[in-house]
Amino acid sequence: MSYENTLQQLALNDERYIVVTAENRAAIRNLPLVLGDRFIDTGITEQTMIGLAAGLALRGRVPVVHALAAFLTMRAFEFIRTDVGLGRLPVKLVGGVPGFLSDANGPTHQALEDVALMRGIPHVQVFCPADEQDLVLGLPHVLASPQPVYIRHNPLPPAIEHKPDFVIGQAECVATGSDVTILVYGMLLKQAVVARQRLEQEGISVRLLNLRMLKPIDEAAILTAARETRLLVTLEDHFITGGLYSIVAELLTRACLGAPVLPIALNQRWFKPALLADVLAHEGFTGPQLARQIAARLT
Repeated sequence: MSYENTLQQLALNDERYIVVTAENRAAIRNLPLVLGDRFIDTGITEQTMIGLAAGLALRGRVPVVHALAAFLTMRAFEFIRTDVGLGRLPVKLVGGVPGFLSDANGPTHQALEDVALMRGIPHVQVFCPADEQDLVLGLPHVLASPQPVYIRHNPLPPAIEHKPDFVIGQAECVATGSDVTILVYGMLLKQAVVARQRLEQEGISVRLLNLRMLKPIDEAAILTAARETRLLVTLEDHFITGGLYSIVAELLTRACLGAPVLPIALNQRWFKPALLADVLAHEGFTGPQLARQIAARLT
């Protein structure tokens, strides 16, 4: 089942759902004919789109809005903060081509601070699926949430066969282990699986958690991993500031728990545009490269 088909079925079953886009139809191109007046394209007007969505939400609707992640979270940030977050409105914000998924685009189109921006707004939840299967599993739950939700859209094929149970704020345990815990979200789960396989071949036991939700995040799973394994690795296609590494550091500090953490992220720089496989290799995010970084930290 695709994202578009899932969203279509959910919308047909519940007339509160209104699909909105700022001229970003790649993931929803077939919905206008199906939804009719419940599909709205505002044109390239992300700020207007958010204002419209807030108005719809105040009238009992659940708008599911779509735009490129970079422009949705930055150009419309004040509108999301003030119109949606302040009012605690159930607007669902779907950001296209986030992180490395904007592979061939330059810095203006790279959303590498989107998690930091969205998690900083009170009441806004953040959902970062590992692939389209993960997205489809979580979609009914996040759309049903009474909170605003930012969704990092991810159309990639499954990185793994995901467990069918999905709970907001609960991580998916992909593998257990006692030496290292890799904490990951989004499209890098696939590379984390490869890294784990390489490390296991070297005799390093690796726990792998697909966090899925970064807000609310599975604090219990992270704290347990910090106590039970020798190293936490935070892996993300995001700036090192404000994303998963920051979340974990904040959590460990609040819990008064010391634990070694290896952050693997973009350290205050944009990535070099290229095809996705080349981006990952150039930036050091392929499975084998990750395994080498982690093994080196353990020695």
